[in-house]
Order: sequence, then structure tokens, then C-alpha cells
Amino acid sequence: MTPSNKFPALAFASLLLGGMAIGFAGIFMRLSDVNPIASAFWRMALAAPILWAWALAVRGQDVAAGKRTGFAASLVLAGIFFAADMGLWHLSLHYTTVANATLLSNFAPIFIALWMWLAYKVRFARIFVIGMVFALVGAIMLVGPNAAGNGPAQGSLKLIGDGLGLASAVFYAAYQLVVKDARSQYSTARLMAWSTTITGAALLPFALMSPGAFFPEQLSGWLPLLALAVVAQIGGQTVIAYALAHLPASLSSVSLLIQPLTAAVAAWLIFQETIGPVQMLGGALLLLGIYLSKRGS
Repeated sequence: MTPSNKFPALAFASLLLGGMAIGFAGIFMRLSDVNPIASAFWRMALAAPILWAWALAVRGQDVAAGKRTGFAASLVLAGIFFAADMGLWHLSLHYTTVANATLLSNFAPIFIALWMWLAYKVRFARIFVIGMVFALVGAIMLVGPNAAGNGPAQGSLKLIGDGLGLASAVFYAAYQLVVKDARSQYSTARLMAWSTTITGAALLPFALMSPGAFFPEQLSGWLPLLALAVVAQIGGQTVIAYALAHLPASLSSVSLLIQPLTAAVAAWLIFQETIGPVQMLGGALLLLGIYLSKRGS
């Protein structure tokens, strides 16, 4: 067997580790003592200097490869969409479970496919329609038990959190569509540095106006925020970007599966967030539906 035919084990391991790192984002946010929007802002603000150091370090390689190093107006729109995604998702974690918020935020691939169908009349295979039906049924089963909760008020809050989690997927889908062309113009380092900086700037005024603390009350309160920046924003996204460049598209869905699984298990162990049988089945159907939709899109 030639070396080119060997299974890319390092890239596959990186994909799993990156997915797990992003899966812990909800845990770190819950452990922080600042308001939810502030946690999203600090996730960007603390990550931006590291990403810019990386972008400046590879500037020569970017120039040699013909990549853009300047600013483009489209990056503003990408930053606004990503800010809406991060803000809504971090806010959803304040009301609903880590598992629900993470699972519903993974609806983005279906929203992308629906946009392509509405805007460009793109046709999809039958497996896409089947997957979309599975995903919708799974989402209903996942959210349904929260309508009851332990009381009307608690049930309403959880439903609000679920709705925010699903809304974050809409903006993440829009973000992915906007940066699709930018990926061919910018290196990963430069694109992540710009998008993270613009996202942080867009989140700042909302973080300052939101009820709750903006700065951590104690020095130890910076640890969850630093973990959000280093583990989730840099480690997870960057490692997955490396892995996807070395793996076939059929394996990329593993990151989708490992992220909500990690979030659900970690939330169960750390916060005792239990998942009922109906929600377990709903989550499984949701993931299966998204996987089938990606296969058929």
C-alpha cells in the first residue's frame, strides 16, 4: 500500500478532538460568572490576539500563495452573523440545558440547504428530504418535554432557551454562506483573526448593556473565559479546519456527532443535567436527520 492510501489517522484524531473541544464550550460558559453575552464577547476578545499573532506569523506564506491580507467589506457581514450566532447561543445556555442548546444549534446544515433551495432552486436527493423530516421530528421530541417542565414558568424559560438555540443555527448558517467565498481568498489564520475581531466588536455593546457582570468578580473567574477562547474558539475551530483539509467529506460528519455527545455527557457529569428517554430519542433522530441531509445535499 502506498503512503497516499494510508488512513489519515492524525487528521481523524484531530477531528474528534476538535469536536470534543467545541462540545465543552457550553460547560465553560456555564462556569463563568459574567452575563451570557459578556462570555461570548470575552471568548472572542481573548482569542483575537492569539489569532492575530498566528496570522502575522504566516503573512509571508499568505502573500506567496496569493492570499488576501487586507480587509474586505464582506468580513463585516460575516462578523455580524457570527456575533448573532454566538450571542443567541450563549444566551440560550442561560435558559435551557447544554445538550438542547448544542443539539439545536447543529441545525445549521439544514438551514443552508433550505436557503440554497429557495434562492437558487437547487434540487436535492430523496435522502435529503428524509433526513430533514427526521431532523424536524427529532427537534420536536427534543423540545417537547420542556413545554411542561417542573412548572409553567420553568417550562416557558426552557422553551425560550430552545428557541434561542435554534435561532443561533439560522445565523450560523448565514455566517457559513457569507464566508464561503472568503475561504478561497484568505488563509484560515487571517480569516479567523478578522472574523473573531469583528464578532467581538459587534458583541461588545450588547455585553455592556446586558444585565449581570461584564468583568469576572475574582481572578479565578477568568479561567472559564480563557478556556472558552483557547479550547473552543481556537483549539476546536482550528484543529477541525486542519482535519477537514486532510479527510474525505464523508468523515467530516463525525465532528457533528461528537460535539453534542460531548456536551450532553459533560453536562450530565458536571451539572447533573439529565436527559429523558424521549429527548434521547429525539436527539438521536435530529443527528441522524442532519447527517442524512448532508449526505443528500
